[in-house]
Amino acid sequence: DAIRMVHIAIDHGVNFFDTAPNYGNGTSEERLHKAFKGMDRSKLVINSKFGRASNGTVDFSASVIRPTIEGSLKRLGVDYLDSVIIHSPPFEYLDGNKKEHYNILETLKQEGKIKAYGASIDSHKEIETLLSTTKATIIHAFYNIFHQGAREAKTLIEKKRATVVAKIPLDSGWLTGKYHKNSEFRGVRNRWSKAEIATRAMLVEKLKAIVGENRSLVQVALAFCLADNFISSVIPGSVNEEQLMTNIKSNDKPLPEELVQLLYSF
Repeated sequence: DAIRMVHIAIDHGVNFFDTAPNYGNGTSEERLHKAFKGMDRSKLVINSKFGRASNGTVDFSASVIRPTIEGSLKRLGVDYLDSVIIHSPPFEYLDGNKKEHYNILETLKQEGKIKAYGASIDSHKEIETLLSTTKATIIHAFYNIFHQGAREAKTLIEKKRATVVAKIPLDSGWLTGKYHKNSEFRGVRNRWSKAEIATRAMLVEKLKAIVGENRSLVQVALAFCLADNFISSVIPGSVNEEQLMTNIKSNDKPLPEELVQLLYSF
């Protein structure tokens, strides 16, 4: 099913694929290898990560960079990665003045094993630190209608000509509209307190009133991320073909400028 969905996505114009050694319990990269077999590599844009392994361990030390990237290349069956990012690291790893990580990444660029590098981060302070102290050119930023902090670094992002990929664009499911104040959560979503759930539910209802009944909340949320050129791509998850097509169609329905401006101040 995963391979079939990749093929459907490509047939509909998707070319950016985001993966990591720990996704799918270590099988994500291998599945993409199978899905990409026989395709023109130059038409695919592949991003992977380092810092979080398939066995659940977390290690951001410089010594893991090369073996992790070379492992990803082998599992993906490719000669290079278009980009690689540090997978949600502590703040200290974003300061290029203090870490040898970026020298290693520059060496891997020179060797042709990666074309670009950066980090998966959340706040404008993190973005500013990374872009001001390193030669990083790609950022996976926590960005959606409810969390627009990355916009505060927009001027610097544009000055550095960095690529920004919007992660968690549906706010962990809240911007699908399926959750409400009485929703119960397990697993990683169990982190929300009752007060946080009530607040998010209130915001969702407020947003629904603004968007109206004639628009898909999912598609509005994704189209919002793509409304500004400082966002280059968006990476929603798709667990079945129906979700995949809903996500893809959001790119076909740009939001009216007045709605975009209203959502910027949401």
